Amino acid sequence: MVGGSTSKTVLIRASRPALAAFGVSGTLPDPMLSLYSGSTLLDSNNGWGGDPLLSATASLVGAFSWGTAASTGSAILVTLPPGPYTAQVSGASGDTGVALVEVYKVP
Repeated sequence: MVGGSTSKTVLIRASRPALAAFGVSGTLPDPMLSLYSGSTLLDSNNGWGGDPLLSATASLVGAFSWGTAASTGSAILVTLPPGPYTAQVSGASGDTGVALVEVYKVP
């Protein structure tokens, strides 16, 4: 939910590979991150690919590092008007496992 009366920029991440460093096993091999407003798909991402803007934004908001560009985490950087939203993570190839969804407000 984006509250208030003005739009907010958020970084949404679906972490998988970096979770091993925290002792999490059975992680989702290839997470697909999708962002919805109601039933409308607003954006999706399957593999952040080392995007410099995503990396810099993650560092700015204090998110833990994903390491290399080869990491299969997914991320969306978006400005949203006030309202409810749903971030959904699924296996890009129909696979299953553990993933972490993070949402950060970007200053």
